[in-house]
Amino acid sequence: MIDDETRTWFNGLGRFDAAPGSLAGIVVVDVTRVVAGPYCSMILADLGATVIKIEHPDDPDYTRTFPPMLEREDGDPFSGFFAQYNRNKLGVTLNMRHPEGKRALERLVEKADVLVENFRPGTMERLGLGPDQLREINPRLVYAALSGYGQTGPYRSKPAYDNSAQATGGLWSMNGPAGGPPNRVGTIIGDLGASLYGVIGVLAALRHAEHTGVGQLVDISQQDSVLTLTENAVVSYTTQQVVPEPLGNQHPFVRPYELFACKDGFVFFGGYTDKFWKISCEIFGEPGDGDHPELQTMGQRFREDVYQSRVKPMVERWFANRTKAELEEIAGDLVPLSAVKDIGEVVHDPQIADRDMVVDVDYDGYGALSTFGSPVKLDRTPPRARGMAPNKGEHTDRVLRDFVGLTQDELDELRSAGTI
Repeated sequence: MIDDETRTWFNGLGRFDAAPGSLAGIVVVDVTRVVAGPYCSMILADLGATVIKIEHPDDPDYTRTFPPMLEREDGDPFSGFFAQYNRNKLGVTLNMRHPEGKRALERLVEKADVLVENFRPGTMERLGLGPDQLREINPRLVYAALSGYGQTGPYRSKPAYDNSAQATGGLWSMNGPAGGPPNRVGTIIGDLGASLYGVIGVLAALRHAEHTGVGQLVDISQQDSVLTLTENAVVSYTTQQVVPEPLGNQHPFVRPYELFACKDGFVFFGGYTDKFWKISCEIFGEPGDGDHPELQTMGQRFREDVYQSRVKPMVERWFANRTKAELEEIAGDLVPLSAVKDIGEVVHDPQIADRDMVVDVDYDGYGALSTFGSPVKLDRTPPRARGMAPNKGEHTDRVLRDFVGLTQDELDELRSAGTI
């Protein structure tokens, strides 16, 4: 953990909001790339940690080339994708395969609290920078390793992407139109889920290290993470040998709880409880809609034959000639009904605005970049969601000189050797 003087120096780099976060004083060495890893360390940075992003001088994080790109006349394009997952970080270039680069990383680790990496298992050990090797340098180091299949098991050495986790974690097989082929979830849920679990693991390990002075390995698998997002699939199989199949927009047993068409799009409607069904009949329906003897209890409405012949046609009739806005206004705070919004509608949603979930950051010369904010709301130490992502190697000299303690001659030698 860094002292107050060093923390002031870091904050003076001008990358951060003024307010310290809950993790102020925690130093994270981030040797990750793409999303599973950078998102984990970004959340830690949002919460106040000082995150030092390490990139190879000749092979930086290749999401720096991912669209959308911010453009300016007098400079190179800057990736909005990269910026979104690397805000609030310090940028350092370092070739860890070079002996002096390895030594510089070790000196960083001496003063750090956390290291996050997302290489294939065994890579850091071959560099002499694995968890056991680094804990000899810093016994209290929390070493977080995010990978496709984890640090153990028969799959540990397999290359993996987000789609690999969706495929092997069961989620892909469950998603898609009813009766049709499975579809991947429309976002990188394996990367994002692993990053979130990585944050949880790091915070738990930090608390243990603070009490005992002993760090530990945080081993996060994308496949493991995806498996935990399959809702009732595991227990359905282990208790009843039911293998979930794609259901489209339906729930496995709760009804009505799905997508319905309306005059100008679609809405989600979840009026499945007895309370919500009764209210829905009153506010959306016509006289007699709530009187059918087969529709008086959840158990009756959940029956597939009753749902398909009576419940679903009734709801479709309620919604067909009304717009999304009209249906949301009628539902109000009474029943769960939500318009299905595209991302443009979401960005301009008043609830999103009230929650500060789209934030603007001014990138000098490029203009403002709007990205998602932080969903973690803390009333005393709010996350800093408006920080900038670093240019490649932007803080290399200052971090290695002023924080690690290298001399200018040593920096010059490292630069001439291509190590930084």
